[in-house]
Amino acid sequence: MIPARFAPVLFGLILSGLMSCIVSGIATLRALGPVPGFFGNWMGSWALAWAIAFPTVLVVAPVTRRIVARLVA
Repeated sequence: MIPARFAPVLFGLILSGLMSCIVSGIATLRALGPVPGFFGNWMGSWALAWAIAFPTVLVVAPVTRRIVARLVA
């Protein structure tokens, strides 16, 4: 089992992976259409998107938590 202290990083890893997969899939489909080799192109786009999304989520999440804390009662 992974220690609880790594929960925020694991959360960011999973969230960024899922979101970048979905968004890159939609963007790749819109750009190329359902062509042969679509899956390979999608995975290439996803790898680049995830490499950017993961560190971004780690940096932006604390800021977002503070904003949300100020917006809710």
